[in-house]
Amino acid sequence: MEKLKIAGGYPLEGTIKVSGAKNSAVALIPATILADSQVTIEGLPDISDVRTLQDLLEEIGGTVSFDDGEMSVDPSEMVSMPLPSGKVKKLRASYYLMGAMLGRFKKAVIGLPGGCHLGPRPIDQHIKGFEALGAEVTNEQGAIYLRADELKGARIYLDVVSVGATINIMLAAVRAKGRTIIENAAKEPEIIDVATLLSNMGAKIKGAGTDVIRIDGVDELQGCRHTIIPDRIEAGTFMILAAAAGKGVLIDNVIPIHMESVIAKLREMDVPVETNDDQIFIGRADKLKSVDIKTLVYPGFPTDLQQPFTALLTRAEGSAVVTDTIYSARFKHIDELRRMNATIKVEGRSAIINGPIQLQGAKVKASDLRAGAALVIAGLMAEGITEVTGLEHIDRGYSDLVEKLEGLGATIWREKMSAEELEQLKS
Repeated sequence: MEKLKIAGGYPLEGTIKVSGAKNSAVALIPATILADSQVTIEGLPDISDVRTLQDLLEEIGGTVSFDDGEMSVDPSEMVSMPLPSGKVKKLRASYYLMGAMLGRFKKAVIGLPGGCHLGPRPIDQHIKGFEALGAEVTNEQGAIYLRADELKGARIYLDVVSVGATINIMLAAVRAKGRTIIENAAKEPEIIDVATLLSNMGAKIKGAGTDVIRIDGVDELQGCRHTIIPDRIEAGTFMILAAAAGKGVLIDNVIPIHMESVIAKLREMDVPVETNDDQIFIGRADKLKSVDIKTLVYPGFPTDLQQPFTALLTRAEGSAVVTDTIYSARFKHIDELRRMNATIKVEGRSAIINGPIQLQGAKVKASDLRAGAALVIAGLMAEGITEVTGLEHIDRGYSDLVEKLEGLGATIWREKMSAEELEQLKS
């Protein structure tokens, strides 16, 4: 195992390129199961979640190649093999295998998903959708069993706006008989990305990106080539770290309209932000004003950027309140920021940050993916050396992070952990 070391205080400058969207990739790859011939996806990030999904597709008989961001999947020999545990436990988005395998094979056995521990994230809306389409769903010994003689289109109202449930129902419905209408659907760009892939494969989908999606089922889907959208969460992370420790950073390969809520909050803090077609420039921000943040479903402020933004707010003048309406338990990074001298307290679903404060380097641990990003940003701002463990979380969502930050002038490196350090982590 490795740890990440960051020498803080070095101003960042230059250009940094955003990778393909992690939250699209983890749905696009399972979607290839639905085709009858080869599907190629371009621009995928080289992260552990993508590698895990590659292994899972190979486990059920797919022929998969992945090189230089391009994945080709031949699903023609795939079978509905049970995936009760193992690699399924490594990522939350393994649940997309349920919708894809149900759509193609009318049956699936998938272990309960893993991923970051962010409090209760039930899949009841997914199951509600599958049952409405005609599937029988049971939980047997920690695995979800899905069985259907046939899938029939249905009108499905989601009680909670859920990206995962919207995509999963869409995956199952594209090969169902008749029309499916998903009401109160999520509107995230990643949903449009998945719908674009499915449409290129021959699916009939209207309304992706709105709160009502209509799907007319088809008997078969063919292979195609698809280019993934840029990762708006990685782009937001880079924007935040540029505001925190930059003196002029250009973020390349970004869709500015996806970033409007983040741009608005940075400008409110007096951060200079300029946008053009596929780039965002973050200018030097000498003095920052505190702002309040409330996470909401898209197009509101993303919950995935709440933790990185909390780190930035330690530099701002005044008191800020960060409220997470999506995941109540997404404050595990706060104790680690306190180790670095931050003045923050948690009250219910909110964190109250008082600044500005000079962060100090410390030994900290990433409890989840975006908490890891927050600690990296804190390390870039801090005096001295920051050591971050729990890199397996960061590696799930950020491709070549060390190399990208080195390109901006950061002093950051990975080191192998000693046997003594590994023992301390276990205890």
